Amino acid sequence: MPLPPRVPDLPALDLLLSVIELGSLGRAAEAHGISQPSASSRIRYLEKLVGLPVLERSTLGSRPTPAGALIAEWAGPVVEAARQLGAGIDTLREQRDSRLHVAASQTVAEYLFPKWLVALRTSAPGTTLTLEPGNSATVARAVLEGRAGIGFIESPRAPKGLESRLVARDRLVVVFAPRHPWARRTDITLAELAATPLIQREPGSGTRTSFERAVAARVPGWQPAALMELSSTTAIKNAAAAGVGPAVLSSLAVSAELASGSLKTTTVTGLDMTRSLRAVWPAGQRPAGPARDLYAIARRPVAAGS
Repeated sequence: MPLPPRVPDLPALDLLLSVIELGSLGRAAEAHGISQPSASSRIRYLEKLVGLPVLERSTLGSRPTPAGALIAEWAGPVVEAARQLGAGIDTLREQRDSRLHVAASQTVAEYLFPKWLVALRTSAPGTTLTLEPGNSATVARAVLEGRAGIGFIESPRAPKGLESRLVARDRLVVVFAPRHPWARRTDITLAELAATPLIQREPGSGTRTSFERAVAARVPGWQPAALMELSSTTAIKNAAAAGVGPAVLSSLAVSAELASGSLKTTTVTGLDMTRSLRAVWPAGQRPAGPARDLYAIARRPVAAGS
């Protein structure tokens, strides 16, 4: 139910109480950090709103009219309640800012989040942070159910009920053991890759979803065939290096193995495997407190996909 139209706003009532307490409009203006003309304008607004003079001004200062004294008496508890409300809101914000639960896909959690955490410690040193790694579907559920204040996924777009923003780009690469036949080639065709069963992440993984959508967009009617499904990026890398079969993983996840030679890669002609890494939060909301800080850090340029 809306307030009656003649109820003054809180700043005007608070100023009136200060004028009565301090005995001077000038001193009250100084106490509120505003100019005396601004204070006079605020009092005139109050008087116009209630339809009665509330102050008597003289060379000796300002004192309330009978109506002003009565309005001030009623306003006292209202202003005090507003101060308590403000203090309560500050407490809630402090509680929110003291903890942050983040859900992140495995690629983000393992290869990007540690760098973000260092920067977050500088901007929000008092925040206790909890990281929940998982695949992109798990991350989305954590945010939708309110367990996580912000999430980071590898899927091409956010699930229903979530808003998303691009924070980085990554590139998927085909990797295999040094003795695999593809290791002797500078490139393979999309048709060859599409016909080869791969070591894959589990369904719901952003890496798997991004790869399958990229191939399906170029090969009509293609049905993926997994040689093996593993829920750990490390397990997939080890299986590929042991010669079980090729895999498709984030370039961030295999940079060390490619540098050491324990895994090899090749170009896939006719297939763009660049993908987006996205921050997600509930639709209709915006990240606040340390979640907002982390989102800003994540959007800084990174060497993803190199």
